[in-house]
Amino acid sequence: MSITNFSQSNLNAIHPNNDPWDPIVSLRKYGRHVLTSVEMTVTNLCNMRCEHCAVGDSLVMREPEQIPLALMLKRLDEVEHLQTISITGGEPTFRKQTVEEKIIPLLRYAKERGVRSQINSNLTLDYERYEKLLPYLDVMHISFNYTSSDDFYEVGFARSGHPVKREVADRMYHTMIENSIRLSEAGMFISAETMINYRTHKKLPEIHRLILDMGCKRHEVHPMYAADFAEGLPVLSLQDMRNGIESLLDVRDPNTWMLFGTLPFFACSGDEQELQLIRRLRNEPNVTVRNDPDGRNRVNVNMFTGDVYVTDFAAIPSFGNVEGESLDQIFNKWLHTHPLNQTVNCHCDAAGCCGPNLLVKDMYYQDTDFKSRTAITL
Repeated sequence: MSITNFSQSNLNAIHPNNDPWDPIVSLRKYGRHVLTSVEMTVTNLCNMRCEHCAVGDSLVMREPEQIPLALMLKRLDEVEHLQTISITGGEPTFRKQTVEEKIIPLLRYAKERGVRSQINSNLTLDYERYEKLLPYLDVMHISFNYTSSDDFYEVGFARSGHPVKREVADRMYHTMIENSIRLSEAGMFISAETMINYRTHKKLPEIHRLILDMGCKRHEVHPMYAADFAEGLPVLSLQDMRNGIESLLDVRDPNTWMLFGTLPFFACSGDEQELQLIRRLRNEPNVTVRNDPDGRNRVNVNMFTGDVYVTDFAAIPSFGNVEGESLDQIFNKWLHTHPLNQTVNCHCDAAGCCGPNLLVKDMYYQDTDFKSRTAITL
């Protein structure tokens, strides 16, 4: 199946100048943060146990029934300014039944409404279950933090509760690469995310070259923050993070979109090294820095309980449930009354910045009041 000739009617192509997941877009359009993006956790099953997994502690071997799909679609219908949906897990495609009964109907709904869609997957399963998504899906988001199948084995099964044979991991690694190549050739937009952490910060150029070989349309780069499985892993210094990013920028393919997200560097910093990096990121062709959508224009819905969270991985209790309230109502409670949101809810239009997310602030800026800082002209 190919979508080479699929009509993009009434939808602008996703490219560096059009990233509908970035909350700065809706903030500038409406003059305030509004809910434009809904993420749904459709499974807590996964065939991997990555050491950096943001939801590792919630993964299970068996899972309960989900809330009715009709209720979720009703709540999506009620979101006035909905522009994007994201589907996550676990591995969303782990069960074929989930693909057929949940994922495809959600993607079909998004396509019919003119809403952009993304799935977070490891692409290690059989090609056919991903091929079914080709007519509907806008972005296939994968994690890629490896230079070899050895890296994949060490990272991907670090927290497995049982021994995993190396040859099994090797087969999954090559399946992921082959699936990425085939799906890219069929027309799927694959965005590969690399986490900057203690393992990868000196390997980013090599990882980038492999991502290009896989046919990915975009390389995402995000720092790893202390959440869930990753809570006990070594924290990378800001200097090592800057050095890693600089080394990647030095050798990257300038024709490939590179998206950086949740960076702990801000235009209101007094550190000249940080400001130099920010200037470079602004001036590099096909490089964008995305503001974190979580809690700014996006909420996460747990499809098993109906509970609504600021994100699927932060240790923040639910602040609503789709059984009794609309998503716009729940989001507005978070935006205007939740004390945690008030600590990071700042905005500098000149810098195109929506401030730090909660994980960034907690790891690197616990004593910093961002609302009192002023951006430096870059």
